[in-house]
Amino acid sequence: MQKNPQAQKLPQIRLIKRQEIWTLTAQGWLLFLATSTASMFFAIAHLYPFLAVTSPIEAADILVVDGWISDYALEQAAAEFKRGSYRQLITLGVTVDNGYYLAEYKNFAEIAATTLKKLGVPQEKIIAIPTPNVVKNRTNASAGALLQWITESNSTIESINLFTTDAHARRSWLIHKKILSPKIKVGIISAEPPYYDPKKWWNSSEGVRVIISEIIAYLYALLVN
Repeated sequence: MQKNPQAQKLPQIRLIKRQEIWTLTAQGWLLFLATSTASMFFAIAHLYPFLAVTSPIEAADILVVDGWISDYALEQAAAEFKRGSYRQLITLGVTVDNGYYLAEYKNFAEIAATTLKKLGVPQEKIIAIPTPNVVKNRTNASAGALLQWITESNSTIESINLFTTDAHARRSWLIHKKILSPKIKVGIISAEPPYYDPKKWWNSSEGVRVIISEIIAYLYALLVN
């Protein structure tokens, strides 16, 4: 009986095959886990110092203060102004989003300016610059409002120090430098938090909330916005 030549050419279907792969040994896994754990602890320990950066410009012309920061941070801002040789202090801030119809001051720039006056900063030295009311990218809007004021007032400003709350400093510094540099040099000063230990921020719910939210916001500002 003759074999059908077509039957000999039918392809063979194989669903699996044997393949040799490389994998870690027990010692290799141990080294990998030890290295990963050490890297994670290193990142956690250095995350706060990275975000809460302080790098001021000596003899800066203007001290710019984020108006939404807490009273403890405004106290530190007032002390910084008195200690430095600043010509003026500028507060920035969006419209208040709670109690607007009851509040005497309608934006955080005016609230911060009045608070700083109460803390001993001369009124004639303070300028409040309200930020346009935006849903997102408030820091960008504040930096844009500052640049617009500088341009329209024809002020000769070569350098500023930006004062803001601890972990927000890295992101705020990044955004203000993008908008103001290279014409205006930008330094940064971060307020020290009283509610948690910066060296052990992971032991506090407040510290975890602040650090995690700020690192996400910083990466967004750096890579997306």
